[in-house]
Amino acid sequence: MAKGLYAGRDIKKHIKAKKWKSKTYVTRTLRLRAKSDPLEGCPQAKGIVLEKRQIEQKQPHSGLIKCVRVQLIKNGKQITVFCPGTGAMGFIKEQDEVTIAGQGGSNNGPVGSLASVKWRVIKINGQSLDALLKGKIKKK
Repeated sequence: MAKGLYAGRDIKKHIKAKKWKSKTYVTRTLRLRAKSDPLEGCPQAKGIVLEKRQIEQKQPHSGLIKCVRVQLIKNGKQITVFCPGTGAMGFIKEQDEVTIAGQGGSNNGPVGSLASVKWRVIKINGQSLDALLKGKIKKK
């Protein structure tokens, strides 16, 4: 690297090149996280249930995770969404409108043994899934 009285241009060029080698700088500057996110940066989104499915857990756990395949209304992308709670799949039917939210993993990633499942169902046809599971309200 250049030293001396007139080395300012070379130093600025070196610092700029060094920044673009940093993964965090590149993702922040080019807004790659928002572009790859199906919710487009929003905390919640609505979608239509296409099918119910079960996914195997990652090692060392065993079992089937109850999930649904959802097509988002805002952009038409299809994602797999986790159904939390015992008996939640009984309330969800195909063609229902569900509201989904992020699971809360590090860097908006999956939680625990739920491979590639980053979202969960919070409402079905405008009614809270939690209230339906507790029996406080009945599904329309």
